[in-house]
Amino acid sequence: MFLLVWCKGTNKWLKSQISYHICLHSEKNLLPLHNISTTMNTIFIVLPILVLLMFDLGLTLRPADFRLLVERPKAVLVGLAGQIILLPLIGLAIGYGFQLEAVFFLGVMLIACSPGGSSSNVFSMLAGGDVALSVSLTMLSSIITLFTGPLVMSYATSLVGESQSITLPVGNLLIQNIVLMLVPILIGLALAMWREQLAHKMHGVLKKLAFPALILLASVFFIQNRETIVREFPQLGLAMTVLILLAMGGGVLLSWMMRLSGREQRTIIIEIGMQNAAQAISIASSPFVFANDVMAIPAIVYALMMNVILLSYVGILKTVKDRS
Repeated sequence: MFLLVWCKGTNKWLKSQISYHICLHSEKNLLPLHNISTTMNTIFIVLPILVLLMFDLGLTLRPADFRLLVERPKAVLVGLAGQIILLPLIGLAIGYGFQLEAVFFLGVMLIACSPGGSSSNVFSMLAGGDVALSVSLTMLSSIITLFTGPLVMSYATSLVGESQSITLPVGNLLIQNIVLMLVPILIGLALAMWREQLAHKMHGVLKKLAFPALILLASVFFIQNRETIVREFPQLGLAMTVLILLAMGGGVLLSWMMRLSGREQRTIIIEIGMQNAAQAISIASSPFVFANDVMAIPAIVYALMMNVILLSYVGILKTVKDRS
């Protein structure tokens, strides 16, 4: 809601910024927004959905979630290492290994820098994991990567951007992360602390809207880029599958090395393997950052493969548990 008010209040500035970015990218002959309607979809669909998801995440947090870093530092640090260090390295390896085009390479790196949202907490519960650990990792990684993500993306852009005239306005990305992600998380957290019953009711409504919102987001991008998605799906589908499996395998290895419990291990696997596709899409398509909806295609493909693989993982765990 506050995003729409902000947009209306800065309508003149917003239009000038959109026009500037469209002209800029047209001059550079990139693969950016196809037309003004795509830009408006980003402003009025993609970014509000991201704000909604981040606000809902804040509603689920409590001050006790911060204390877990002190009470169980080993498990928390393992999870953070997997999300903040291991995933970008896997993303780089996938980009080079599959020889992805620059725009898709950066799209993969965006996924690697976007830790899972509140849906990872649900998957951890279904898998019989440590839900408290999952919530703490989601909260900490979501905040930390707001600041580490721009650094990683700046490096990734420097690797492929010059030859493709792709640049990253780091300042814009940092500001967007703070305004559209950190602020909604903090507002949700404050509401959860001071009006717990209201926060609980709002979360009950928003969690029902989260999945349809993601479907809407994915549908918009599929309709706009269906030819490219269909053409690139064999390569990107395989690349995203390998990324997810390597991430989950890294979670298994890190958990085994640090001798974490079974519940902690299942949580680490899900937290590292499940990334926030909405966040990656918003950064790729935002007219204030990359302004390139084609760059969001890996995130669309990732969201599909992620749900298939992680639901299969949860199903295997339940089958093993039932047999034992």
